[in-house]
Amino acid sequence: MALISSLKHTSPVIKKDQPDDSYKFQPLPEPSGSYPYHLSVQDVISDIAGNKMVFHMVGDTGSIRNPGSQRRIAGLMAAQYETLSGKDQPKFLYHLGDVVYNYGEAQNYYDQFFEPYSLYPAPIFAIAGNHDSDVNPAAAMPYQSLDAFTTVFCDTVSRPVMLSRKIDRKSMPQPNIYWTMDTPLATIIGLHTNVPKYGIVTREQRDWFMDELRAADMQRPDKAVILCMHHAPYSADINHGASLPMIDFLEGVFEETGIRPDIVFSGHVHNYQRFSKQYADLTVMPYIVAGTGGFDELHPIALTDNEGFTADDTRFDGVSLESNCDTRHGFLKIAIERDNRGLILNGEYYTVADEDEHTAVLTDNFTVRI
Repeated sequence: MALISSLKHTSPVIKKDQPDDSYKFQPLPEPSGSYPYHLSVQDVISDIAGNKMVFHMVGDTGSIRNPGSQRRIAGLMAAQYETLSGKDQPKFLYHLGDVVYNYGEAQNYYDQFFEPYSLYPAPIFAIAGNHDSDVNPAAAMPYQSLDAFTTVFCDTVSRPVMLSRKIDRKSMPQPNIYWTMDTPLATIIGLHTNVPKYGIVTREQRDWFMDELRAADMQRPDKAVILCMHHAPYSADINHGASLPMIDFLEGVFEETGIRPDIVFSGHVHNYQRFSKQYADLTVMPYIVAGTGGFDELHPIALTDNEGFTADDTRFDGVSLESNCDTRHGFLKIAIERDNRGLILNGEYYTVADEDEHTAVLTDNFTVRI
């Protein structure tokens, strides 16, 4: 008699018996810019066209045990940049958090960020992950949460950074830990979800986020609204599972404002997952998890016979796992283009080829009509 193999979950799951680690919350640093914390991409990159914009996106690139993975992903994105040209060439990388493990310490920025990305020719923007935000209690020199991250990404001006040593990558002038990037074709809102395993968003940031959604909605249909956050609201993996606090946070804001973004990107979970959520008004919104940028441990999708997880929660109604890859590292290439019908967002997820680590393989693609 043939054995019946266990099946992977096709919806988000909750990891049972999770301890409450909200005590790990870290206060946020002071903003480097002024409210409402906007940065125009054209202040950093002058040649972004008004009818097509291409950029890379990935999270969880830091690595402490096996730096080869993060170097391969950085190398593949750099190679893609060099291969493409004109409007098809990626203009920047948007990092979804966890640049440096395990505690975001300044001393690790060279090995985990500046050196692996020394050949990546485009600017790198970022939101901070839980590891970037954490503080090492055993550090030889005490420091505050996000000290190194703000030095590298939230400067008042772009300038050389001591942490880069001799590598020519300057600091980025992002105005705050949570911030909005203004581009010709999209408003990209970046949240800060702090240190705890399932994320925490302060009331102050929630109020800011509601204002940003309202402002971004005023620019529709000329601009897409993209939301980026480190902690994944929906996941079917065995390390984290879905974040109920992030789901409740987002859905509370969406209900209060009556506004939703066009797509949500996150990291935190070390695999690739593409969910779709159909709302009561029949709108379908993608939720993309892309935390495969380099950390050596990948997180498998939970099997249906694993009793440590459950998919039984009404908050998962209408949410389906459309595609996933939990065995290879990879990255996203996002293209937003204006055509005669309006805006269209195309996403392509590439992984490292099994037979050749210097080759990127297209593993998933999706399209969102704005």
